[in-house]
Amino acid sequence: MANSHAATHWHHFDDLEHQQQATLFGMWIFLATEILIFGGIFTGYTVYRIAYVADFEVASRQLNLWIGGINTLVLLTSSLTMVLAIHAIRQGRSHSSALHLLLTAALGTTFLAFKAVEYYLDYRENLVPLFAFNPAEWAALNVRPEHVQLFLIFYYFLTGLHAIHLLIGIAVVLILAWMMHRDHFSAEYHSPIESWGLYWHFIDVVWVFLLPLLYLIGSRAT
Repeated sequence: MANSHAATHWHHFDDLEHQQQATLFGMWIFLATEILIFGGIFTGYTVYRIAYVADFEVASRQLNLWIGGINTLVLLTSSLTMVLAIHAIRQGRSHSSALHLLLTAALGTTFLAFKAVEYYLDYRENLVPLFAFNPAEWAALNVRPEHVQLFLIFYYFLTGLHAIHLLIGIAVVLILAWMMHRDHFSAEYHSPIESWGLYWHFIDVVWVFLLPLLYLIGSRAT
């Protein structure tokens, strides 16, 4: 049977359950290191956010909230399709699982496409330090241009780092979908899908934090 090898554990594990537990535990350890990385950056951002409240709020108003909101819905939907992929393979429905994995990758790609458009619009609106930025425009708004640039540096670094993680996630999900098509997974063995599902949800959670930190700190009423 094509997928019989999928239910065979590696020789250095006691059994298949032990292997699956180790796979999930390894992903949790990896995600803990990722939390340390993003947590450090979030802490640095928070320090400057408190120090330059007004300037950061004015800069935040210039970001494209519409695209940020749409991308939030896209990522939340991708988390749903990932959950459905895991649920399907647990029931042995490999074709349905592969389809949901492809949908997850497609939604992740959609997010990156919207993000690329947003970066282009940011460039058009002189919101890119060192490349397209006019200090005089910000001085007219009664804010310190250097503080605005600091906010924008955090914005590009955080969203760029998130995009890199998402790109990696898309690549892995596509590989998992191909492996699913080749009957590498079954109801008995599917821990790689569950572990990378945790990674995908982590990416989504990071974005849920980025949205209010970057896009929602300044009132849009003015």
